[in-house]
Amino acid sequence: MSTESVENRRHRVVVIGSGFGGLFGTKHLKHADVDVILIAKTSTHLFQPLLYQVATGILSVGEIAPATRLVLRKQKNAQVLLGDVTDIDLQTKTVTSRLLNQNTVTEFDSLIVATGAQQSYFGNDKFATYAPGMKTIDDALELRARILGAFEGAELATTQEMRDRLLTFVVVGAGPTGVELAGQIAELADRTLEGTFHNIDPRDARVVLLEGAGAVLGPMGPKLGGKAQRRLEKMGVEIQLNAMVTNIDAQGVTVKDSDGTIRRIESSCKVWSAGVQGSPLGKILADQSEGTQVDRAGRVIVEPDLTIKGYPNVFVVGDLMSVPDVPGMAQGAIQGSTYAAKQIKAGLKGQAPQERKPFKYFNKGSMATVSRFSAVCQIGKLEFGGFIAWLAWLALHLYYLVGYRSRIITVIQWFVTFLGRSRGQMAATEQWVFARLALETVNADEEDADELAAALGAPPAENGKSVEKAKALDKAAKAAADRKAG
Repeated sequence: MSTESVENRRHRVVVIGSGFGGLFGTKHLKHADVDVILIAKTSTHLFQPLLYQVATGILSVGEIAPATRLVLRKQKNAQVLLGDVTDIDLQTKTVTSRLLNQNTVTEFDSLIVATGAQQSYFGNDKFATYAPGMKTIDDALELRARILGAFEGAELATTQEMRDRLLTFVVVGAGPTGVELAGQIAELADRTLEGTFHNIDPRDARVVLLEGAGAVLGPMGPKLGGKAQRRLEKMGVEIQLNAMVTNIDAQGVTVKDSDGTIRRIESSCKVWSAGVQGSPLGKILADQSEGTQVDRAGRVIVEPDLTIKGYPNVFVVGDLMSVPDVPGMAQGAIQGSTYAAKQIKAGLKGQAPQERKPFKYFNKGSMATVSRFSAVCQIGKLEFGGFIAWLAWLALHLYYLVGYRSRIITVIQWFVTFLGRSRGQMAATEQWVFARLALETVNADEEDADELAAALGAPPAENGKSVEKAKALDKAAKAAADRKAG
């Protein structure tokens, strides 16, 4: 784009990410004298706190992930671009995104980076092959298929050892997501699936919640953590604290206890919810800004006005920003992006960056559901649990769902699920389980191709070396077909 055209166009704000930070930042600029371009690698706005309900058959994808284009349809100054941002150049003020084989370069005057965080395996990324996280729609659908597939496999199991392994579900990490998942898997087995199988009793399922620290819901304190733990244990969930996961494979999990004991949990279905790390874009930004660093989780240590050093027009918000006492929750992203939008609008009116007031986070509290009719809630110094907390959790999440249709359908689905036994979203396909692994096989380095193909069910290469990607995928597909035919 020429210098003349840049000077003649309106101030352009590029927003990266369509989560809470990206969407709220864009919407807050609706009446500003700017053009907003939102770039995201997915076409939807994902309401991540309810993702576990998609994984356990309560809600459909459409209720928690409306199309971003439809959400912003009436905002005339907003444009949505689909693409995975691969580079940010602060000197030329450009963002490069990629969709399929096409690169798109977008210029900006102001930038809001709200790409959020991804699952962290603490350096053991190969665990992801057997224990998916819970950050995307694909993760939720894959986990649903794994959970339901485990019950189906147990129905056909020919040995008790195989049946026990299939009916053992391991959740790694006792934060809100881990607690919610463990509780819902237990309820799925005890209520929804009861009486639906001939050879097994789903109520025999074993749900194990592993936590490397010494408490459930540690950040919420011992009172609420204790309430959640007691409720889960009453539901039959096995809670194992101070248990560090040292290895995960197709057949189970290896755990190291605080006394140094190494033990094994045989399990076919595992899910990882133990940690998060910032988007790689955080490191790209920090490398271009002298004095800006990222923390151990890859989050950008920002200035008091949420910018990076030397670039008052570049804001980092949400889970990618590292600000003391601001948790990686939706409220942090919403408040951060709204603050950034206000600073951009103030700048257009002549306010200098030095005149900005520092960002202040208002803690509205934290919540976590444990089971139907039971949750824990923390608002300031007020801590409570049980049915009232559960109602408060429902109301808050309904409030932040986008669209009246989504809210109405969600209420209906909750009514059916929590007052009855059935769940409306119990469809699952084999493709959901294997699609991620197949894609990883295609994109893998040669040395990883055999391992991924083995996870798909293919035998190792005859020569013991890594096979070419296409051959690995072909073997995996044939193995899956043979397994299905047999």
